Amino acid sequence: MQNIQHIFFDLDHTLWDFDTNSEKAFEVIFKDLFPELKVNDFLVHYIPINQACWQLYQVDKMTHETLRYQRLKQSFDALSIWVSDDQINYISEAYIELLPEFNHLFEHTHETLSYLQQRYELHIITNGFAQVQYKKMTRSNLLSYFATITNSEQAGAKKPNPIIFEHAIKVANAHKQKSIMVGDSLEADILGALDFGMQAIFFNPNQVQTHLDVVQITNLAELKKLL
Repeated sequence: MQNIQHIFFDLDHTLWDFDTNSEKAFEVIFKDLFPELKVNDFLVHYIPINQACWQLYQVDKMTHETLRYQRLKQSFDALSIWVSDDQINYISEAYIELLPEFNHLFEHTHETLSYLQQRYELHIITNGFAQVQYKKMTRSNLLSYFATITNSEQAGAKKPNPIIFEHAIKVANAHKQKSIMVGDSLEADILGALDFGMQAIFFNPNQVQTHLDVVQITNLAELKKLL
């Protein structure tokens, strides 16, 4: 990790606590629509289904619209709760509207970014939808830390495709040999960066087992010792 000048971060599940904020958004939505439904019972199914849909979306095997529909449809099906397409579309829109209003971050996010910003130029690379991601960062007071924000809509490709990393490097006026990626997805963030020629740090708070030889952290504060 010598000669690093630029640090590229993923947003969701790395800095922005997607699961906690998602839970809060669904609590608001279900309070009126499904008062008997416990949010945790829903999330048990939604979280892995959402991850599976995103994996398909990342490799262009699922569209943006299909992802938003299927992650809800499949979750309700798993609970044997019938919902109409109109209800699913309503929930989908309400969820996207509410989600950025919550601003829970992983522990030590601001402290770590403040420290790193004094030593490196910081950037975001996200597969998330541009308008939603901007709102998340605004509500969470994250925008001021980052020199550039690259999303898949701008780049015309999603992580792990090297096109989005190339786009991010170009926009940042950086060199990949002097850059490093920090993210929670082994496939999208870590392998994507390594295959592109960047170094990478795997943010692994759940201590997922992997045979990949890569630097891992379980808490963002550890970056202050590594970088």
